[in-house]
Amino acid sequence: MTTTTTLAQEFIEKEDKYGAHNYHPLPVVLARGEGVYVWDVAGKKYFDFLSAYSSVNQGHCHPRILKAMTDQAATLTLTSRAFHNNLLAVFEEHLHQIFGYDKALPMNSGVEAVETAMKLCRKWAYEVKGVAANQATIIFAKDNFHGRTLSVISASNDPVSRIGFGPYMNGMDAVPYNDLVALEAKFAANPNIAAFIVEPIQGEAGVVVPDADYLPTVAKLCKQYNVLFVADEIQSGLGRTGQLLETYLDGGDTKLRPDIIILGKALSGGFMPVSAVLADDEIMLTIKPGEHGSTYGGNPLACAVAMESLKILIEEELPQNAYKMGKLFRAGLEAIAKKNSLIQLVRGKGLLNAIVINSDEHSSLAWDICMKMRDYGLLAKPTHGNKIRLAPPLVITEEQIGESLAIIEKALSEFS
Repeated sequence: MTTTTTLAQEFIEKEDKYGAHNYHPLPVVLARGEGVYVWDVAGKKYFDFLSAYSSVNQGHCHPRILKAMTDQAATLTLTSRAFHNNLLAVFEEHLHQIFGYDKALPMNSGVEAVETAMKLCRKWAYEVKGVAANQATIIFAKDNFHGRTLSVISASNDPVSRIGFGPYMNGMDAVPYNDLVALEAKFAANPNIAAFIVEPIQGEAGVVVPDADYLPTVAKLCKQYNVLFVADEIQSGLGRTGQLLETYLDGGDTKLRPDIIILGKALSGGFMPVSAVLADDEIMLTIKPGEHGSTYGGNPLACAVAMESLKILIEEELPQNAYKMGKLFRAGLEAIAKKNSLIQLVRGKGLLNAIVINSDEHSSLAWDICMKMRDYGLLAKPTHGNKIRLAPPLVITEEQIGESLAIIEKALSEFS
């Protein structure tokens, strides 16, 4: 008889044999999810503190999204953009009503949306700003993560993403994150800059939160130098940090208005790849028929799923819950840090948080701590060696926060 431990190992070994080796997953094989929990093939229950990199903000297998998906899947799934369908216009209007931009361009994955935004920025630079042909430059923040396509890694300084994939695309430049002086110096030195693309909070870098004046000043500098301000809200947006978008800054009372917003991940609640780029007419209408597109982008199934996912975020007040639970969670982590010197730093906003482990980036300590958390019933994963990102679904309750903190403290105590 096959034991459950052997069953998990069989899946892992088969994936190792037949799959590409482009990931290094935590050794757990998941088979089911509901709310903040996932279960492995042995039936063991875990808190999910990664949320598929913030894709399941609404919780695993939300019944309303499931119904929207199955209802639409039984009716019409794909037409391509060769024809109109009866949900695309409704979805685009829905995005306009929520976020206030003239136009939406739906895509599939997050990195596709980033690529779309990059093309829009270049086209705008040539047609509106008047940059000479093939001279447009896009500025990125260092230590960014916008995906792994060739053009996006051309803007990355992460050697794991870059090395061995050159030559890289021209027209990219970078400045340190949270450095306004360096950004303005770039703007002043180059009149051909089309855009500055930035994560409002750098997630993959280890949940790096900028100074309070950073994004507002970025917006002012972009306007001053006629540069597009592009916010990659794929991970930080849709309730994760305690407001619908992180560029709302403080719960909605103060809103920035980037020229372009990039959405993905939780736009579908984890049911399928759905992304979108939002911009006003002056930018969006620079791209004409045939110049950009996607067979699956804006398909009826995606539209139905995304609309329901957005409705749940708003109707169930998930950004508000993320704000409250995030404050509670960080306070708990700070209390643990006072007792355990393994936590060097706690940082985050809403339910996008991380602890920096008191070790160098090449140490296995953070990985070992995550393995121990797994043993005790909580799943998280290190990023950049010594940072552990902690981002549960936004439906988490106060009681579940307390249980999770107890697991984290217990796991850390094994190494102190």
